[in-house]
Amino acid sequence: MPVKRLKAYLDSHDVKYVVLSHSPAYTAQEIARAAHIPGQEMAKTVMVILDGELVMVVMPAPAKIRFDLLEDLTGAEQVELAREKDFARLFPGCELGAMPPFGNLYEVPVIVDVTLAADDEICFNAGTHTELIRMSFADFDALVKPTLMHLTDYATA
Repeated sequence: MPVKRLKAYLDSHDVKYVVLSHSPAYTAQEIARAAHIPGQEMAKTVMVILDGELVMVVMPAPAKIRFDLLEDLTGAEQVELAREKDFARLFPGCELGAMPPFGNLYEVPVIVDVTLAADDEICFNAGTHTELIRMSFADFDALVKPTLMHLTDYATA
């Protein structure tokens, strides 16, 4: 979803947001540095497969996903990291690895690490490796309706 489409979706729901442009960056930590955002405030999207179903997991940039926790908390018998070929077709117009965490627009369930909910705002890729969107977590939560879980080794200070 290119930033224009995402902005139109947010505008249609009267959501306040800011678009941030930055030099090209590809990892969540690089993006946070390029945009001058603390890593814990930058959300990254990781695509996983739970018992054959594609799921979007959203967590702070410095976090590492705990697949054992994901398995335990979801009750999944098989959890694996999705490969690009598993999901690239679902996000037309988005640069690979820059999908915004709006799985609800693509009928993909979204799980968000609870540490992101502790902040007033969330910042995430807007479909490209050069643009971010910052918005309130409350608005994100109301639109996406993610499942909140504690899935990472990362803890907020």
